[in-house]
Amino acid sequence: MFANAYSTPSPQDLRTDLTILVNNDLLGASSSSTEAILLLSPLPHSLGRVACATIHESLLVINTENASFNLTSTLGHLVGTAPLDPSQRYWVAAASTDGKCLSTDYLGQISIASCMEVLPVLCTQTAPFSNATYADTSRSWQINVLSGGQMITGFRDRLSFRFLGVRFANKPERFGYAKVYKEPGTQSALLYGPECYQSIPQTGLLGISTSSIGVNGSEDCLFLNIFTPFLPAAPDRRGSTGLKPVMMFIHGGEFLYGNGGDPIYDGGNLASRGDVVVVTINYRLGTFGFLALDDGSTNGNYALSDQIAALDWLHTNIAAFGGDPSRITLVGQSAGAVSIRALLSSPPVIGKFAAVILQSHEIGPGIAQNYTEYPSIAAEFAAVGKPILAETECSNATSQVACLRALDAATLATLSTSAAYIVVDGKYIVRPNLVLNGSVDVAHVHMLLGVMQDEMAGLFPYLGFTNVTQSLLAFGFNSSVVADVVRNSTLFPLPTSNNSSLDVFNTTVHVTTDYSIRCLDQALAYAGATHKQFQSTWFYEFERSYQPAEFDSNKPLCDAPITATSPHGDPSLAYFRCHSGDIYYTFGNFLRQGAPIRDTKDILFAQLIVDSWTSFARTYNPNPTRLFLSSRNYASTLALMEAPGGIWQPVTAGAQTMRRLDWPTTQSAFDEQAQCKLLNLPITYYL
Repeated sequence: MFANAYSTPSPQDLRTDLTILVNNDLLGASSSSTEAILLLSPLPHSLGRVACATIHESLLVINTENASFNLTSTLGHLVGTAPLDPSQRYWVAAASTDGKCLSTDYLGQISIASCMEVLPVLCTQTAPFSNATYADTSRSWQINVLSGGQMITGFRDRLSFRFLGVRFANKPERFGYAKVYKEPGTQSALLYGPECYQSIPQTGLLGISTSSIGVNGSEDCLFLNIFTPFLPAAPDRRGSTGLKPVMMFIHGGEFLYGNGGDPIYDGGNLASRGDVVVVTINYRLGTFGFLALDDGSTNGNYALSDQIAALDWLHTNIAAFGGDPSRITLVGQSAGAVSIRALLSSPPVIGKFAAVILQSHEIGPGIAQNYTEYPSIAAEFAAVGKPILAETECSNATSQVACLRALDAATLATLSTSAAYIVVDGKYIVRPNLVLNGSVDVAHVHMLLGVMQDEMAGLFPYLGFTNVTQSLLAFGFNSSVVADVVRNSTLFPLPTSNNSSLDVFNTTVHVTTDYSIRCLDQALAYAGATHKQFQSTWFYEFERSYQPAEFDSNKPLCDAPITATSPHGDPSLAYFRCHSGDIYYTFGNFLRQGAPIRDTKDILFAQLIVDSWTSFARTYNPNPTRLFLSSRNYASTLALMEAPGGIWQPVTAGAQTMRRLDWPTTQSAFDEQAQCKLLNLPITYYL
């Protein structure tokens, strides 16, 4: 029945589902409760014992577990819409069995049972924790999954089954569109695949500049990563029963850099604590992902085709990894959120996902203009295509695209001009804007979106201006907007500290955050709710942040100030809540990344965000149910939600409302509406 001890097992070989259950408080190996168990489908006692051994574990010896081990809350991870069945028993072992077959209920009460009885099996789960720099992928922890003629070998750590570097599309032709990978064979999914070709940017406007200090990656880069708490034995026969919601994350990086295999996006904590399947993806970047020419066939948007190919791969294969293809939530941050807005009205993809989460979605005039209104191919070609052809000496080639394809990839990646625009190509994108007045087809999905309080403090450099007019003009504002801002200083006040350049930077951040992110995101949410374009709409503002080192371009402005009593920073003091300061919390990964806890609220807040984001993926409501939280003993989130005002309210036609995300959270009206009106970006912008 089972694979031998020297082969890698699979749920199909074992003929049992595999579920990792762990009380994940996001503290990782430093937690006082790190015990985990593996749950197997009902089997007779002897087969259960052999199945545990086949995956290099043993029957759980329940009376030797650490005092911190809580079987009830660990099994509470099985709770969905109904509580645990008190009559259900599970195969376990004891320190001394005298040859008897022992079972337990969820309270840990052991009793003797007939060895032929068919019961769910509790095995030990001794796979070690992984972190940003370490993972044990040795044979003991490896697991196979068969899907679509592919045998894919991943591994488990303490929290989840992990399949890294899974090919979802064939190596694409340069400036060609992605094709879903369907070839039979084997894949090793023990290591992340190569990132897509990109230059290593120097810090500049929007966190990047056209100059670079090198190149990384490959053109054969269309790989994804799967993190799941559950592997079914026979997904084709299950329908959607027991399958988990899927969260497919699209990374940011201004369409020029980044990759889904960055450890900062590791999905293990999110999958484990939230009972979801997490997928992160690569997609082509810069000129490789977006160049359009005026030849009638090189039409750009290759990156969008990559994202759609990943989604199509999931529809075919994710059930084998425990995911429900009918419950896919697209999650994107920064350029990833911009991608999702494009996909909301992309004809090839409407109907293929159920919900979206847009984090720090750049939209608005000024520096976000090319994300706000998609240019035509002709406009993109004039702006970046012609300079690229001139610099590569391909302008007069018989076939310009053939000339570009013949160049070394590093040459294209380090040109002084890079294509990074979504364009109206007539296939993936058919109009220059997301239309929300009900006149055109838009994906009728659930939406959660929001902003960081001080987004732009992490997106443009601190240049030391001491005059607001100078500062705003330097960042591309036209003179009439600048005049309005200066004239209405009560709406955009200039702080008065002993650092005049920091005061000017503060006001510049205020204006640019409203102008390029906040105002039109609020207008988008309001229009979608007013015209019922989305099934539900939820809005937030992060007022606590933890800036990842790789996105900390204006250090230490985006970091909580260090004091004698807070050596890692005191978040109760003034600091900028910057772009990307939500990533650690979204994935619950600051400890995994080696970022220290700053105060007692950091972990509580991370638990809240993971609980809220995964609740939205499960139920399309960011308020986790009391049953879910209490069954898993997620006490801090439960206490916050049961406090007065603890429930997140949706945006409706009559309620322009948002959640202020801090510890504790509060509900309030949309922010900065007077400022947005002054900037000609009112809440009614899309109506």
